[in-house]
Amino acid sequence: MTAGARTRRLPWAYRFVALVLRPLLMRVTKRDWRGLENIPAEGGFVVSTNHISYTDPLVFAHFMYDSGREPYFLAKESLFAIPVVGWVLGKCGQIPVYRNSAAATNAYRAAVDGVRAGKALAIFPEGTITRDPDLWPMRGKTGAARVALETRCPLVPVAQWGAHEILSPYGHRPSLFPRKTMKMYAGAPVDLSDLYDRPIDTKVLREATDRLMDRITELLEVLRGENKPVERFDPRRHGVAEIGDPLRHDEIRRAEPSAEADDGSAP
Repeated sequence: MTAGARTRRLPWAYRFVALVLRPLLMRVTKRDWRGLENIPAEGGFVVSTNHISYTDPLVFAHFMYDSGREPYFLAKESLFAIPVVGWVLGKCGQIPVYRNSAAATNAYRAAVDGVRAGKALAIFPEGTITRDPDLWPMRGKTGAARVALETRCPLVPVAQWGAHEILSPYGHRPSLFPRKTMKMYAGAPVDLSDLYDRPIDTKVLREATDRLMDRITELLEVLRGENKPVERFDPRRHGVAEIGDPLRHDEIRRAEPSAEADDGSAP
C-alpha cells in the first residue's frame, strides 16, 4: 500500500508535516522497505522498532506513512517544550511521555486510548538509543507489551538499519551525501495470545517484551547479514545510564568522580 491509498483523514498539521518532509526524505535517502504486508491495514495496533539514531523517528515515520498507516509516537516531553516543534507535535496528535513521574501514567492511558481508537501507535521499546557497542537491540522496556496485552491488539516488530549512517548515535552533524539506504523490515505480529488470560504482572510483561525484542533482533540479523550477540546488552549490568547521552555521562563522571550515574528508566 502506498501513501496515496490512505483512507483516514489526518490532522491538518500531520498532513502539512508529511507534505514537507516526505519529498525531502525521498531526495536525500534511498530505501529498502520490506514486510509492508505485515502492517495491519485497519484497526489499532502497536508497532515497535530498534533505536540507533536521533533520525530514527523520521525514517520510521516515512516507512509507516508509505505503508498507508501514519504512526503516532510516544515522545519525550522535552521535545514538546521546544518552540514551534512542540506545538506541531501536539497538533499532529503525538503523545508526550514524562519519564520517572506520575504523569507517565497519563501517557500510558493516552496510548491505550489511541490504539482503541484505531491508531498505529509507534513505541521504541528500548526507551532510548541502544547502548550496545555494535548497535544491536538492548534489553527492552515493557511499555509496548503492556499496551498490546491490555488492548489485545497486534504487536508488530520492525527492524531498521541505516539511520545511524546519516547521524551517528548522539551525533549532531548529519551526513546526507552520498545518499544512504534506509532499511526497514516489518515482521508478522508477535504472538501473545497465550498470555492474554494471565495477570499482566512483571513476569508476563517481561516474557512479552523479550519475545518482541527477540523478533526485532531476528529481523535485524537479516538486514545486517550478521549474527546477533550471544547475550542481549543490559545497561544495568554494565553500569551504563539508561537515559541521556552515555558519552555525556562519562564526561560528568570524569569531571566529578563522586557524582552518581543517572539510573532512571524511560517508559
